[in-house]
Amino acid sequence: MRKLGMDELNRKSVDEFKEAEKNKVIVVLENIRSMQNVGSVFRTADAFLVEAIYLIGYTPQPPHRDIHKTALGATETVSWKYFAKTTEAIAELKANGYKLFGIEQAEGSILLQDFEKGPDEKIALIFGNEAEGVEQETLHECEGCIEIPQFGMKHSLNISVAAGVVLWEMARKGLLNQ
Repeated sequence: MRKLGMDELNRKSVDEFKEAEKNKVIVVLENIRSMQNVGSVFRTADAFLVEAIYLIGYTPQPPHRDIHKTALGATETVSWKYFAKTTEAIAELKANGYKLFGIEQAEGSILLQDFEKGPDEKIALIFGNEAEGVEQETLHECEGCIEIPQFGMKHSLNISVAAGVVLWEMARKGLLNQ
């Protein structure tokens, strides 16, 4: 077994990435405290050709060295937009035909492995604050909640880990375009 070199990975250039067809997924980060979490989600969004990231409230925004430390350049490839209030982001998403799903443990939530979407369906995945999760008012605006099954004592994941798990499972199931 031989580790592949960087020149063998067929990485896209920034321009190729920007012109590539994106998955019809927008990741929404609602009041995230950690710059490292934000940077890590940018990197994951790049890996899965996510259309954009919406940053809301006090979620840190690029450019910042602590975001760049974990994003490793993904803030230059992934489109992003800032909203002061979640209601502003929700209004834009709904006006553009996105179905909203909170990534949260809630009554009637859909287990991640059971989640389905249509091939042309546009979705927004909302990840909430590290301690409080997705705001209740935001959940009222969602089509549903997607829950990551967990079996330990904590029953919570770091949001950057949760974003990776959710996007990977969607890719594994063929729910992403690529």
